[in-house]
Amino acid sequence: MNLLGARSIDGPDGLCLYEAAPAARGKRRFNGEQRIREIPRMIPYPHIDPTLIRIGPIHVRWYGVMYVLGFLAAYVLIQRQTRSKSIGLQGNVAQDLVFYLAVGLVVGARLGYIVFYQFENLDHYLSRPLDIFATWLGGMSFHGGLLGCVIAGWLFCRRRRLPFWAVADSVTVTAPVGLGLGRLGNFINGELFGRPSDVPWAMIFPGGGPLARHPSQLYEAFFEGAVLFGILWGLRKRNFHDGFMVAAFLFLYGLFRFFLEFFREPDPHLGFVLGPLSMGQLLCVGMILAAVGLEAFLRRRAPTPKTPNAGQNVISSGSRGPIT
Repeated sequence: MNLLGARSIDGPDGLCLYEAAPAARGKRRFNGEQRIREIPRMIPYPHIDPTLIRIGPIHVRWYGVMYVLGFLAAYVLIQRQTRSKSIGLQGNVAQDLVFYLAVGLVVGARLGYIVFYQFENLDHYLSRPLDIFATWLGGMSFHGGLLGCVIAGWLFCRRRRLPFWAVADSVTVTAPVGLGLGRLGNFINGELFGRPSDVPWAMIFPGGGPLARHPSQLYEAFFEGAVLFGILWGLRKRNFHDGFMVAAFLFLYGLFRFFLEFFREPDPHLGFVLGPLSMGQLLCVGMILAAVGLEAFLRRRAPTPKTPNAGQNVISSGSRGPIT
């Protein structure tokens, strides 16, 4: 018996599977109303140590390493795009941009978590403001981090006098890499796990009780990370107006995340905030609507191409040439 009472079973090809503990088998109430079916088998959670390196009082955690790798990937991929080269987003300029984005992401993600997910405890943070900066206690919101990056990027472009939407397009293409790595960090931490399930790949997470659950962090890493990156990296070669990649990212991420939230356990202190929808899903609806509105705004804003004279080729000032 291990994994909170789960019993090991010899599976095919020598694979070690686990049977749910007696308390987790059969029909059992969940959240007072929901019921789960019998959970015959599951794949064991790997139990990776969240701390990668310990040097005295200094602990380097996998989750933090994922953030660093995400920003490094963004720095490299931003400079590989022809769009970035055409606007001077190279070298020290690209380094400064990534620094701005890193600060905006961390500050925005933390403040977003407090505003979106801890609004019932605002009095606590107002009375103990230093807890706002206690990121090591957990609590980072993607949607808050997105807003923080937008503000930081706008400040950077204003200071450097660079075209905001062109810069935003270059950055947005690279964002899914960091998102996917972040979800892997969530999986290693055993946090943000899924809802109870009897699928063959369900796992018992250390903080999820005796019930086997969807490894929803891996679902999100795949769709919000690998799939979304593949789509955006392919679209970057098309001749779209500035800002299109931002709108595409907002729409696709919102769509993927909204669907995947049906497999993810809602935050315990919030639960379902509107019928069967979680707070994350409501924020994703806002992202999808914002994407549609942004694209409509950018289309109206883009200048209309002039009719070319005979024998002339005209390139619209609102469009870009081929982008690698």
